[in-house]
Amino acid sequence: MIRAFVAIALPEEVLDRLAAVQSELPLARVAARETLHLTLAFLGQVPEPDLEDAHRAFSEIEAPEFDLRLSGVGVFGADPPRSIHAGLAESAALRQLQGKVMRAARAAGLRPPARKFVPHVTLARPRPAEIDPPRLEKALADLMGLDGPAFAVHDFRLYRSDLSKSGAHHAELARYPLAG
Repeated sequence: MIRAFVAIALPEEVLDRLAAVQSELPLARVAARETLHLTLAFLGQVPEPDLEDAHRAFSEIEAPEFDLRLSGVGVFGADPPRSIHAGLAESAALRQLQGKVMRAARAAGLRPPARKFVPHVTLARPRPAEIDPPRLEKALADLMGLDGPAFAVHDFRLYRSDLSKSGAHHAELARYPLAG
């Protein structure tokens, strides 16, 4: 079984901007730079033959290249938040690609969780004990205006995710180019 997901990798200038945002969060731990990405579909634990079927289905996806832009910071969960994330500006092309990825995964026999797609990049998953609510609220208010940089999306990728005591470790398994 392989724990897998499909995502868009982020270019260095976006990773630099997100690292700067993370440095403004009053948290002891944030997501490691090498784990920052935009998830299109979390596939969960997948048997290797099923993942090969999904790989073939993802290889057949046709979609154009498009641009994305960071936009705002938000949280999932409340009192305390489960995670803190950078948002992305609305993109019809992103939503269409995500829908194609989900349909391809289902056509390959996988059952990714059916959740409303909220494009985001997870910046931190704070432990309740490390949160200072007033300081975190102020930092989030200051970061609400996060804007840019814009970046081009040329492909999407299939990743393996291995969990350990030190956090998740991701390895790229395949890359799927978009039409230029």
